[in-house]
Amino acid sequence: MAKNPDPPSPTDAELALLRVLWDRGPSTVREVHAHLVQHADDRAGGPRGYTTVLKLLQIMTTKRLVRRDETDRSHVYAAAVPQEQTQRRLVRDLLDKAFGGSAAQLVVQALAARRTTPEELAEVQRLIAQMKDKPKD
Repeated sequence: MAKNPDPPSPTDAELALLRVLWDRGPSTVREVHAHLVQHADDRAGGPRGYTTVLKLLQIMTTKRLVRRDETDRSHVYAAAVPQEQTQRRLVRDLLDKAFGGSAAQLVVQALAARRTTPEELAEVQRLIAQMKDKPKD
């Protein structure tokens, strides 16, 4: 039996809704909408209208980005793919499209684009050390 292909990459608006679902866990449309309105100043952005959130979640269900539990009157939506898996896929796409596959160039530009905290730099250094110690396949 053929494996289902990965869902398509989310749009910016869909990614904003996925961030809410990753943060909150399974949520109703009303909960997702309230979270977006409450955090309107955050960088997450995303749609602000209730009906827009509803429509996007319906589209995302069709695209297999979210799962919908129809057990109760208020449908509950959950992210279908873990945050890390989606982030890795988006980074791979960006790596190929913008950096010709060069992870080094991506990291250099990412670190240069914004002020980096000492904690973030320590995490990058820890990951580099971990990758050096990792046996080659």
